Amino acid sequence: MRHQYHVVDNSSRVGVIDKTVVLLDAISQRPRSLAELVEATGIPRPTAHRLALALEAHQLLERDSDGRFMIGTRPSRWALSVDSLRALADEVVIALRDENGVSAQVYRRAGDERLCIAAAEPPSGLRDTVPVGSLLTMTAGSAAQVLVAWIPAEERARFLRDAAYSDADLTLVRERGWAHSLAQREPGVASLSVPATNVHGEVIGAVSLSGPVDRLGRPTTSQRTSLLAAARRFADAHQNI
Repeated sequence: MRHQYHVVDNSSRVGVIDKTVVLLDAISQRPRSLAELVEATGIPRPTAHRLALALEAHQLLERDSDGRFMIGTRPSRWALSVDSLRALADEVVIALRDENGVSAQVYRRAGDERLCIAAAEPPSGLRDTVPVGSLLTMTAGSAAQVLVAWIPAEERARFLRDAAYSDADLTLVRERGWAHSLAQREPGVASLSVPATNVHGEVIGAVSLSGPVDRLGRPTTSQRTSLLAAARRFADAHQNI
């Protein structure tokens, strides 16, 4: 059945703004092709296409690997600036860096990418510099594995098409509760990540250590313990917000 959004309801009486909000609402539910967008909103195809391209130009929309429109990176950056968890995430990565002597990050999923919401670098040695607000791939690295491992199988398969890891790797991540990567994203860099989960068991973020292979090439029990404790602190604070 055709689902048509009612642009007139709750109208601002500025037609282009109302139609834009309708498009964004439809795409926020899931990625959509232009045809699906027209079907979902009832907005004429030429208008929907023109608005979608304009939103894409401003990074409010982007395309996934199948060419469907999805929410872009700019809203994530806006959200990050007022993120109530950012202060806690900063505390988490600073403590991790100080405990382990390597770089630490917290990531969360942003569409088909992962957004770095906190990062801390060691004062010396090899740094895996990931600026806060960076958007990185979901197809390489231990944090990507954590963020993909628990999503629905159909969606997981889409990332696996171009991934540096395999479905078997993700099965292992789910079994042991942590992910490890060697030079998947950058030569000479290894990383170790664990999931932070909410009370429903849903993954809300990936807490990570990254650095030179000689420090993280063979993850230690103390490194995993440190990460798991940090992920629990992050998840507990998320629950209380």
